[in-house]
Amino acid sequence: MPAACESVLEDIEDIVSAEDLKPHDRQFVRKNVFPKVRKRNSQKNVQTDDEPPSDSIIPGVQKIWIRTWGCSHNNSDGEYMAGQLAAYGYKITDNSAEADLWLLNSCTVKNPAEDHFRNSIKKAQEGKKKVVLAGCVPQAQPRQEYLKGLSIIGVQQIDRVVEVVEETIKGHSVRLLGQKKDNGKRLGGARLDLPKIRKNPLIEIISINTGCLNACTYCKTKHARGDLASYPVEELVDRAKQSFQEGVCEIWLTSEDTGAYGRDIGTDLPTLLWKLVEVIPEGAMLRLGMTNPPYILEHLEEMAKILNHPRVYAFLHIPVQSASDSVLMDMKREYCVADFKQVVDFLKEKVPGITIATDIICGFPGETDEDFVETMKLVELYRFPSLFINQFYPRPGTPAAKMPQVPASVKKQRTKDLSQLFHSYNPYDHKIGERQRVLVTEESFDSNYYVAHNPFYEQVLVPKDPLLMGKMVEVNIYEAGKHFMKGQPVSDARVQTASITRPLAKGEVSGLTEEFRRAPQNGTNWKAQPSAEIPVKTQLSSWMALQLPWQQEGGGLKILSVSLALLAVLVMFYYGGMKTE
Repeated sequence: MPAACESVLEDIEDIVSAEDLKPHDRQFVRKNVFPKVRKRNSQKNVQTDDEPPSDSIIPGVQKIWIRTWGCSHNNSDGEYMAGQLAAYGYKITDNSAEADLWLLNSCTVKNPAEDHFRNSIKKAQEGKKKVVLAGCVPQAQPRQEYLKGLSIIGVQQIDRVVEVVEETIKGHSVRLLGQKKDNGKRLGGARLDLPKIRKNPLIEIISINTGCLNACTYCKTKHARGDLASYPVEELVDRAKQSFQEGVCEIWLTSEDTGAYGRDIGTDLPTLLWKLVEVIPEGAMLRLGMTNPPYILEHLEEMAKILNHPRVYAFLHIPVQSASDSVLMDMKREYCVADFKQVVDFLKEKVPGITIATDIICGFPGETDEDFVETMKLVELYRFPSLFINQFYPRPGTPAAKMPQVPASVKKQRTKDLSQLFHSYNPYDHKIGERQRVLVTEESFDSNYYVAHNPFYEQVLVPKDPLLMGKMVEVNIYEAGKHFMKGQPVSDARVQTASITRPLAKGEVSGLTEEFRRAPQNGTNWKAQPSAEIPVKTQLSSWMALQLPWQQEGGGLKILSVSLALLAVLVMFYYGGMKTE
């Protein structure tokens, strides 16, 4: 087997190794090749009745069920893939049983998430569903046994999901795992102006960068998302403008580390945020995603000003992971507990009422009882209203998986102890009786309330009145729980519509320009030519030359021109051949 097969591949093109024959060598040895007569196998390639020939399948009419696990970045990817498929004509369904194909968008952060993903693949296969895999699990480890023979769309290749789905429906297996690059420089990912179906038409999730600058020893996501690659400021601002024009009233900025934004392209997070604030309509809100302590430290003054802005939630998610410097060093987190405290203390002083959310890992390798006590003290000190508690899971291929592990019973007990501490205090009891202004954007999980958020991104449940959805309203807080407050709208208060235009209907495709709308009607074929499981670069690059309109400029016109040129050549050969005879 070639040596290239012994290393992890970034893309299928990498299968060609230095040991393979070059074109010249292939031509040179051709004289030694002798034809061999093969007996015809009448049973070969016979399709069963329930598996029609691939050339008889009409793509673009099937039903697709999409399941996404993990972070808001992954959810945004799922929305983009759904939008492109729907724009082409596929029907996105919420009923997995009726779907012809399952698109499973995975998360690799913890073992349970991958277990759910693996079980879903098995269930799809048992139900004889076509399967396309996406997200961080197959991107990080495409050679896992349970992924063999299945189509994969890489995290930076989501703009080609239509091609992969079509070939999968035809019975082929396609894997696209490469990185987006421009003149050799890695890009943030697929274009931001792709069609998308928002799970919530009022909320736009914008990925401002992919990857990060860290090398945390427990993190598997790094293997999938890679190093930092940021989108340009102007592209992000344009995406925000487009979202507001489609009725969005809340924007979430997301990435693996928002604080590191721009370091690879000569800008920074505050510069981006000030540009975004300029285009946020009155009544609409911006929520900033997770940032690690090292990259927010140098911007504390500017970040405090931005978080005090009336159209920006006074909310920040800053993972600490542990309050032990020795554990943080083993994690390679590149900060100490004092750095985290400096960030939190400064923001609490400069942004009164700010909500600080954080993450903690219980039972990281080498964590002692004394280390864990320090973590408990940190939680007791700050009483975080939002705390994500994670029992440590060793992820395959990470340095932490090779370290001496804390016994499972100890990890479980520490997780339990920290959870009990977290549930011992109620962060919102003192807010009963307050009058707050909230933005209503969602429905509660039990469907009994609408969900709103106050300026500190604290959850407020309000009556399920359709007139309130998408509105900024004033409420009186009359009850408080561990994770929420309940508010009654003030009867004489002004109700402000947060959206500047009517929001899209649920399931409606965002960013569907006239170019995309006309294409299916005109019968334009944008998608890939047929291919089996594509093993080498030449086959992929030549057979997938026809691209979707969001993959190349003037897509429809270019394809039409190429088609006409090919037709002219065929006609010339045809009539030329008749004359010579």
